[in-house]
Amino acid sequence: MTLIDTNVLLDLVTDDRVWADWSIGQLEAASLVGPLLINDIVYAELAVRYERIEDLDAFLESAQLIIRPIPRAALFLAGKVFTRYRRAGGSRTGVLPDFLIGAHAAVERLPVLTRDIGRYRTYFPTLTLIAPAG
Repeated sequence: MTLIDTNVLLDLVTDDRVWADWSIGQLEAASLVGPLLINDIVYAELAVRYERIEDLDAFLESAQLIIRPIPRAALFLAGKVFTRYRRAGGSRTGVLPDFLIGAHAAVERLPVLTRDIGRYRTYFPTLTLIAPAG
C-alpha cells in the first residue's frame, strides 16, 4: 500500500508537461506493490480541480485510488507536529494538509509517493518517501 500525495495526482489531472510522465510511472510501479491510497485531505485538495463530485470520483475510480480515512492518532500527531513547526517560526498558512498526510503515513507506516519531500523529511523522518532523485 502506498499513500499518494496530492501533487502527484495533480500532475495527471493537469497533464503537467514536466512531471506527468514521472508521476504516471511511479503510480504504475506503486500499484504493482499494493493498493494506491489517498485520504480525506488529498480528496479535498483534488476537489479544487473538479466542478462535480461525480467527476472527481470517476477519476479516483479510473486511477484505482482508495480513500482511507485518517486515524485519530494521526490527527493528534499532525496537531503536535504542526505546533512544533509553528514554534520554530513556520508559516501559519498552507501547511497543515502536509502534516495531516505525513502523520497519516507515519501512524499507519505507509510509504508516501510525493514530489514535495521537505516537510515530510523534517517532521516525519521515519517515513519512506518515493520521490524524484535530487
